[in-house]
Amino acid sequence: MSFLSTLNSRWAATGSLLCVGLDPDPDKFPNSLRNDVGSIARFCIDIIDATAEFVCAFKPQIAYFAAVAAEHQLEQVCHHIRANHPTIPLILDAKRGDIGDTAALYAREAFDRYGAHAVTVSPYLGTDSIEPFLAHSGKGVFVLCRTSNAGSGEFQSQVSHGLPLYQHIASRAASDWATKGEVGLVVGATYPAELKIVRDIVGDMTLLVPGIGAQGGDPHAVITHGSNSVGRGLIVNSSRAILYASSTDHAAGAHAAARAAAATLV
Repeated sequence: MSFLSTLNSRWAATGSLLCVGLDPDPDKFPNSLRNDVGSIARFCIDIIDATAEFVCAFKPQIAYFAAVAAEHQLEQVCHHIRANHPTIPLILDAKRGDIGDTAALYAREAFDRYGAHAVTVSPYLGTDSIEPFLAHSGKGVFVLCRTSNAGSGEFQSQVSHGLPLYQHIASRAASDWATKGEVGLVVGATYPAELKIVRDIVGDMTLLVPGIGAQGGDPHAVITHGSNSVGRGLIVNSSRAILYASSTDHAAGAHAAARAAAATLV
């Protein structure tokens, strides 16, 4: 099944818009795992199994693995999702953006090495930097549009030809990129007014929405302003608020807290 077909099936089966972001920081692990880089895969897999029934997707962030030379553990995590939760889409948060030949290699990394169903990319280098990802039939490509970080407006809100840059990106995604593949946009929960503007531009396109939980985004505002015409169209990501929901020193308690936190966000 294609990414969008898998996602639509998951939405229908669970009614959930929640995506759990896998941002493993060994400094924040329970005591039995703390500061042990070798335990990253174990920590993530336990979180995955604890929260799987409540989610529409999982989103591992590649930097948390690559920074500590744990790419092999990322492969293990991705394999676990595909093998044990095959109905749940896997989105690799990589934010790649480079010239065509290099972008083609980044696409192979995401889709062939890690087996992701979708990947996040930057549009800054233009359409030819996105096309190598779109060339992978049935895979999802989430383009950064209006991101959740505090400094995002420095460039994304700059006005060109009467519109801020993020609106140009949304328009290009709807009119061009979506005709070439399974395209969505990344729009932060921290900017609900802009989220509504993007939804109005792109129609029923899928939006990946980070910024719930630790960054302060309001889930109700996201659903109100971001849902599509059938009340879906959103993948609402929460990472730290679920991964580190408990202050317990015991792994079992941490996983139970993550499960409870995920249940409250569904």
